[in-house]
Amino acid sequence: MHYSDFVHLHVHTQYSLLDGAIRLDDLFERVKKYQMPAVAMTDHGNMFGAVDFYQKAYKAGVKPIIGCELYVAPGSRFDRNEGHRHLVVLARDSHGYKNLMKLTTAGYLEGFYYKPRVDKELLARHSEGLICMSACLNGEIASLLLQGDRAGAQRVAEEYRDMFGEENFYLEIMENGLDEQKRANQELIELGKQLSI
Repeated sequence: MHYSDFVHLHVHTQYSLLDGAIRLDDLFERVKKYQMPAVAMTDHGNMFGAVDFYQKAYKAGVKPIIGCELYVAPGSRFDRNEGHRHLVVLARDSHGYKNLMKLTTAGYLEGFYYKPRVDKELLARHSEGLICMSACLNGEIASLLLQGDRAGAQRVAEEYRDMFGEENFYLEIMENGLDEQKRANQELIELGKQLSI
């Protein structure tokens, strides 16, 4: 069977409360239709559907990639302020899966303030076995670029690259029809060339 060269790595399912709509059965039906060999599940702040996702992927003959779009506090996860930025992480191996569980659990037990938040200290401690992507327009890097703070975006990109490793950090671009996204994509591409990310 010929497989597609494209795989979705940023997917919100029914387990992304108030944000995702796709049901897992519908997801795997679509993945099979387009002959994708794998698909990721990156629900917001949780891994509630990971077991169900894994079992349905296995049954469908599709490689499951388990991840999460984390909420990252601007400072310490213990600080009580409403700010947060998004960051997508994918489990590369079983050690990464364990670290992902530690991160999401700590987000609820230690960092919960409106959302289950982690911080950079926690990310650095549990980065092994994870692949990191800069996320959507609510990611720290895209947000800084849209504010015109290219130096700040570069600093954050280098910080995540150092934290997760050169081969495990990616700048995420997407096409969603938003003008802001088009501007961010251009800036992200330039930043990627500049930093070889």
